[in-house]
Amino acid sequence: MPATREILRIGNCSGYYGDRFAAAREMVEGGPLDVLTGDYLAELTMLILWKARRRDPSGGYATTFLKQMEQILGTCLDRGIKVVTNAGGLNPGGLAAELGGLAERLGLQPAIAHIEGDDLLDRIPELRRQGHPLAHLGSGTSLAEAGVEPVTANAYLGGWGIAEALRSGADIVVCPRVTDASLVVGPAAWAFGWRPDDWDRLAGAVVAGHVLECGPQATGGNFAFFTELPHGGRPGYPIAEIAADGSSVITKHPGTGGAVTVETVTAQILYEIGAPDYLNPDVITRFDTVDLADDGPDRVRISGVRGRPAPDTAKVCLNYHGGYRNSATFILTGLDIEAKADHAVRALLVDGLGGAEAFSETDVRLLRTDVPDAPENVQAEARLRITVKDADERKVGRRFFNAVAEFGLSGYPGMYLERAERSASAYGVYWPALVPVGVLRPEVVFQDGRRLTVPHPPTEHYDPRPIADASREPRPADGDRPMDGDTVLAPLGRLIGARSGDKGGDANIGLWARTNEAYAWLRDHLDEDRFRALLTEAAGLAVERYELPNLRAVNFVVRGLLGDGVAATTRPDPQAKGLGEYVRSRVVEIPRALLPDGHAAAGQSEKEAVVTR
Repeated sequence: MPATREILRIGNCSGYYGDRFAAAREMVEGGPLDVLTGDYLAELTMLILWKARRRDPSGGYATTFLKQMEQILGTCLDRGIKVVTNAGGLNPGGLAAELGGLAERLGLQPAIAHIEGDDLLDRIPELRRQGHPLAHLGSGTSLAEAGVEPVTANAYLGGWGIAEALRSGADIVVCPRVTDASLVVGPAAWAFGWRPDDWDRLAGAVVAGHVLECGPQATGGNFAFFTELPHGGRPGYPIAEIAADGSSVITKHPGTGGAVTVETVTAQILYEIGAPDYLNPDVITRFDTVDLADDGPDRVRISGVRGRPAPDTAKVCLNYHGGYRNSATFILTGLDIEAKADHAVRALLVDGLGGAEAFSETDVRLLRTDVPDAPENVQAEARLRITVKDADERKVGRRFFNAVAEFGLSGYPGMYLERAERSASAYGVYWPALVPVGVLRPEVVFQDGRRLTVPHPPTEHYDPRPIADASREPRPADGDRPMDGDTVLAPLGRLIGARSGDKGGDANIGLWARTNEAYAWLRDHLDEDRFRALLTEAAGLAVERYELPNLRAVNFVVRGLLGDGVAATTRPDPQAKGLGEYVRSRVVEIPRALLPDGHAAAGQSEKEAVVTR
C-alpha cells in the first residue's frame, strides 16, 4: 500500500562518485527526511567502475556508499528513512550483498533489494540478431560497422522498479544505471500510489529529481552570481518536498550553507538538458512548462509541469576501449610565445616523432595565460599542451615521453615542463544508442530470494513536434521591450546567468535572464549566429537553440564539441563546466537600461563603454 502523507521529503546526499563523504550523515541528522537518495553515476563513472571490476570481479560499485551507510544505517532504520541509490553501478547485486553483511555486523535487519536488467553487454549478439544494431545516436553507425566491442552496455531504467521494491517492503534499494531523476520518481510514485500514466505528476517528480541530482548545485554551488549568496560554510544539500499532485518545494536543512532561490533552482534545471521535451523512461517531461515561485526563505515551489507518454525506446550507454593517450605540457615564458610554441611542436612532433600523422590523433593547444610586462614571473607564462592518441600503447607511452625528455636541452629559451608522463593511459569512448523498451527485462531482487518483474509503463512513439497549448505561450513581459537608445559594451554576464555541462560528446549552455525585460532582449538578440560569434569553438558544429520562457531562459546545445565524450576528448575542460562562464565573459552591446543600477555609470572596465545609437 502507498504511504499516507501530504508530502514526501526526499533529500540527496551525492551528485557524483567522490562527492562530499559527510553529506549522507549531514542529511540524515540535519532534519526530517522520508527518503535519502544518492546519485553516483555518469557516463565516465561506468568506465571507472569497469576498470575497478577488472581488478576485482566482486567490485564494480561505488565503495564510498558502503562506508557512508556504516555511519547512518541504524539511524535510517530507527527513523523510517528509506534509502535509494544508483551506487550499484555495474554490480548492484554485489553492493546489496555487502550491505547485508554490513547490517549483520551492526546487528541490524534491513530489507535490502537491488534492481537488475540494465546490463545488456552479454545480450548484444542477441539484440543484433533481432534487428537492433545499437546504432550511434549521432552518426547512425552501427557497432558492427564501426568494428568496436563494448566493455559496458547499460540501458537507462526508470523509477518503477524502485517503486515496486518500496511497495514490497524494501528499506534500501540499490539501483544500477537508472536515470538520475528516477531516484526521485520511484519513491514519489510509491508514496502516492501514482499510476504509470499519471504523466503530469510523474513529470513534476522528474523536474524535482533533476534539481536534486547534482546536490549543492541547487543550493548555490557553481552559481553564476555566487558573490550575491550568503557566506557561511559549504552549501547544504537539497531536499524536495513532493506533493501528491507532483508539485514540489525545493529547500534544504536549516543552518546549512548556501541558498535556495528561484535562480539557483533555475540554474540547475538548465544543467545538461537539450530540447524542452526531456525524455525519461517513465515520462517525457516538458521543461517549457515548469513554473518556479518563491515560497519563503530557502524555499522554491515547482508547479505546472506537464508530461507526455514515455518514449517507446530506451537509451543505452555503451563504452568501448578507444586506445591510449599521453600528453605533455610545456611552459613558455616572456617574449615570442607563438614562435616558441611553433619551435616546440616542430622539434618534438616533426623532428622527434616523425610528424603528427604518426599517431591516430594529435591535439596541440596553446593556452595563453600570459600578460605583457608581467609584474610576476608566473603571469608571463603560457602553456603548450600536446596530446597524442593511438591504439599502440608503446607509441604514445615511453616513445612519446623519451622524445619529450630528449628535447630538454635543445628547445626554446626558458623551456621547462609542467607535466609529462612516462606511461600512456587507456581511454574509453562513449557510444549512446537506443533499443526498444520491450527488449528490457528489469527485475527487483530481494535478499530473501524474491524476484519481482517490473512492468513497462505505457509508451508512445515520440513525436518531437511541439504541442500547441497555452503552456507554450511566451511569458508576459513586465513592460515594453527595451527602447532603442544608449547601449553599453559589457560582458554578457553582467546581465545574464549561465550553467553549462556535457551530454556525451555534446555540450549545453543554458542562459537565463534575471528580469522579464532582460529575457525579452536575450530572446530577441541571441540567435544561433550571434551565439557562434561568442563561442567560436562552435564554428562548423551543429548548434540547436531552444527557448524556455517560463524560466526566462534560452538553451543552446553544441553537437560534437566534446568529441567522443569526457573520457576521450582532448579539450582542457572535458565536461564543459566552464563553457557558460566563458560565454558570460564575452563583451556584447547591452541596452543601458537593462543593466543593474550604477553599472553603466561607474566601474566600467576598458572593454565596457557607452555606445550611442
